[in-house]
Amino acid sequence: MTGTPYPPARRQDIVEDIHGHRVADPYRWLEDAESDETREWLAAQDELFHKVTDAYPGRERLRRRLGELLGAGSVGSPLWRGDRRFFTRRTAEQEHPVLYTVDADGSERVLVDPMALDPAGTTTLDSWQPDKEGRLLAYKISTGGDEESLLFVIDVATGERVEGPIDRTRSSGIAWLPGGEAFYYTRRLPARSVPEGEEQYHRRVYLHRVGTEPETDDVLIFGEGMDKTNYYSVGVSRDGRWLTVSASQGTAPRNDLWVADLSTSPLERPELRPVQVGVDAETWLHVGRDGRAYVFTDRDAPRSRLCVTDPSDPSYESWRDLIPQDPEAVLTDYAVLDDLESPVLLAGWTRHAISEITVHDLASGERLGTVPTPGLGSIGGIVERPEGGHEAWFGYTDNVTPSSVFRYDARTGETSLWASAPGTVEVPEIETRQVTYTSADGTEVRMLVASRPGASGPRPAILYGYGGFNISLTPSYSASILAWVEAGGVYAIANLRGGSEEGEEWHRAGMRERKQNVFDDFHAAAEKLIADGLTTPAQLAISGGSNGGLLVGAALTQRPDLYRAVVCSAPLLDMVRYERFGLGQTWNDEYGTADDPVEFGWLIGYSPYHHVHPGTAYPATLFTTFGSDTRVDPLHARKLCAALQHATASDAPILLRDESEVGHAARSVSRSVDLMADTLGFMAAQTGLDLA
Repeated sequence: MTGTPYPPARRQDIVEDIHGHRVADPYRWLEDAESDETREWLAAQDELFHKVTDAYPGRERLRRRLGELLGAGSVGSPLWRGDRRFFTRRTAEQEHPVLYTVDADGSERVLVDPMALDPAGTTTLDSWQPDKEGRLLAYKISTGGDEESLLFVIDVATGERVEGPIDRTRSSGIAWLPGGEAFYYTRRLPARSVPEGEEQYHRRVYLHRVGTEPETDDVLIFGEGMDKTNYYSVGVSRDGRWLTVSASQGTAPRNDLWVADLSTSPLERPELRPVQVGVDAETWLHVGRDGRAYVFTDRDAPRSRLCVTDPSDPSYESWRDLIPQDPEAVLTDYAVLDDLESPVLLAGWTRHAISEITVHDLASGERLGTVPTPGLGSIGGIVERPEGGHEAWFGYTDNVTPSSVFRYDARTGETSLWASAPGTVEVPEIETRQVTYTSADGTEVRMLVASRPGASGPRPAILYGYGGFNISLTPSYSASILAWVEAGGVYAIANLRGGSEEGEEWHRAGMRERKQNVFDDFHAAAEKLIADGLTTPAQLAISGGSNGGLLVGAALTQRPDLYRAVVCSAPLLDMVRYERFGLGQTWNDEYGTADDPVEFGWLIGYSPYHHVHPGTAYPATLFTTFGSDTRVDPLHARKLCAALQHATASDAPILLRDESEVGHAARSVSRSVDLMADTLGFMAAQTGLDLA
């Protein structure tokens, strides 16, 4: 960067022979976040970041506008226990969503307020689950962004703590037994019991009796001797008779599933019988109020289907399709409404990333109609009353609609607004359209493009993508999108392969040896925006985080000529060593492992850190990292930042923004505003969008 030298970063002469490939790693020293050298380098990067970005015009106006847009707040769908309901809500003044309960008489009370627990705003509510009667509540919190959840149980009526904290409960579900005296849950083994470096793995399923000592009294139910990266989920039917246990190796798109009849075996030693084991599919089983087992699966149905069977004999041969696979839409959810003369089932779908709900006869699965929805947006989980009923609730959002909750009445067939986000905000008018384009191999890909109505000609644009882990990008309320479009820009979201927008086949077309398809889809999206006259390479920014950070890291190293600016957040970038850090070993089914010669070839073929070439004019790049990120280690961004600063032949800045006491996911509103203002301000300055 002319006139502003980058902080010095020594280059080590480290070259390893890996499966016959000579692999250089000149910035390995930056893997050690605690070394004095790394700390000095980070301090210098922080000084450079502020020197460059503090001078950007319009930053304070942008910050205020983002705060206004986030002031809409949020509201979550209700979870019912008899006449009592539980829900979350965030007002304009609140930094985090607060968990409330509403009693049968309509009185509303706060149960968990993260800011009351920690006025600094660094504590987040990770998850919560009331018992089957609604008398006790289990909830998990973590502090400083580390996602290392602590589990507590409180009395709902009094708010008093019953027990906790129980540690090592990250990614742990809670399956209450009737009466609230015990639950099944998952917990990691203590660090002293596992090999060094494997503290994030080695989960087990336990039975816990409320009020007893977890370390000595919990009963090991499942997981001994199984893969160290396994995640487990547990469920107990409403009547307490049926226990389900699922195991998946890391984030692999398949699981093994077992069921036990707790009426014929002890709670401490349930006789688990396999539903599916060793099958390349995802399957979930829930025993309904009618005694049937509902099997939600993508087995022989990449867009998913819903089957029914007898829980006492849940073998694959006994499954009967209730909602068969749709040739175009992806089944995402279902709910049963049985307090009717003719009970019905609601099925949630996404059709090319747009949500819809259909109504079916519960006995036969015959389609009867649709549930009216507010628009072309995203539906949250469909919620029914555990004891049955004729009502369902679902969350809804789209590009201009903050989170809201709608109620469907199966007796009348009507949908009505039940709760809306509490804040009042003036939302700009934007126009969103879905376009189809062709990727490098001829595959048709869809993209949502938002802009101001009537705008024409090339404009500054942001292209966002993810493309991995079966995650679907669907329309949602976003302060970033609204602020950018309001200022005159274009914002595009590409539904790349690797996601779930078109089902499991779409996911698998963008993982492992097919990962390059994701990057090709992204390049083609950029070329489509340019060909349609919406932007130019000099006005085009790209943005992505986590796996999306890998996406934009690959994009900037593969096609530096195509993009003007890049925001690369919490990224994976060194794909040769990614399994050694964070939760890397849980992702090797998605990416492949460097331990295997063939799979190593896939990884080295696109690993951004290993495809930096001196003398290349790289786009302006801003890396954002979070000091407490325990999923993706910030070392990835540090290493690629140093490599690009050394190699680039461009005057475009290569910057790093490092933030402490936050992690990979949830954060306070004020911190979100700061991050969005910095990233949008950077992209606006590079692409010429006027924020003043």
